[in-house]
Amino acid sequence: MSNIHLVSISPRQLDPASLGGLYDLERFEKKYLAQGDSWFSIGHMPPWATTNVLQQMALSRSAVVVNCAHPGMELSHMADTSTEPTFLNLLNGSGNKLLAWKWDAILMSGGGNDLIDAAQADPKAEPKARLLRRADEWPADGGVEGYVSEPGWQVFADHLDLVLFNLLEERDRNVNQGVPLLLHTYDYVTVRNAPAGSGLGPWLYRAMKDIYRIPAADWDALSDTLIRRLQTLMRGLGQKYAGRNVVVVDSVGTLTRAEPGTSGVSGDWENEIHPTPHGYSLLAQVWRGPLDALA
Repeated sequence: MSNIHLVSISPRQLDPASLGGLYDLERFEKKYLAQGDSWFSIGHMPPWATTNVLQQMALSRSAVVVNCAHPGMELSHMADTSTEPTFLNLLNGSGNKLLAWKWDAILMSGGGNDLIDAAQADPKAEPKARLLRRADEWPADGGVEGYVSEPGWQVFADHLDLVLFNLLEERDRNVNQGVPLLLHTYDYVTVRNAPAGSGLGPWLYRAMKDIYRIPAADWDALSDTLIRRLQTLMRGLGQKYAGRNVVVVDSVGTLTRAEPGTSGVSGDWENEIHPTPHGYSLLAQVWRGPLDALA
């Protein structure tokens, strides 16, 4: 089986006025458009300490991906990335259909940052506006599920469903109607004081230790519960929109988790929520099967 490295370029390279002129996409068998969070861009400072899923990917056919995901310090929400002007121009022309390109698939990395942010919501907010319960709301025998605000989870789930629906509507406005749209799940995060750089994280550690004061013995079990819930949610969306050619790449259980109490590289994790280059290479292997299977 061939191992042809996926070529990743920026949207700027499709600008005819860019240095060197317009990038030649036609020499590749497959052309993909990607958008999303830090698993498709950069999740650590300095940025050379890690990579991303797309940079580690090898496929059976020559392929290029135009990657609109935001690098560096910006963590974009799924709704933000799916309505970002550059991405929409390449997807459907965003008002000028001549600006759109025809893609073989749309690759999306989203939902993880939404989960992280929702876990850090103000505990004074009403239950539907946060993912976690305050200490005075914990049931006596609820286990780790008792830490989850069910109204907040329902709002979160409805939010991702609506974002995906709207994204599919945008996809289908022009030449990319019905092309495969691939989403992914994430993997088990060890809750630890391992930021991605100065002022960048930690995320779940802050939420559980400082904001909601959850007992440390329950941190990882609660983190796993949230990841499994997100996995179930993403799988459910894949089933709901299977008729609209949505595919979910399930990567839960791929990585070796970090050791509790560590503050740097551990297992396949560069920091609390971003994998190492080796970790990303393992995730890229999970993506290979679904992408190679596309006609």
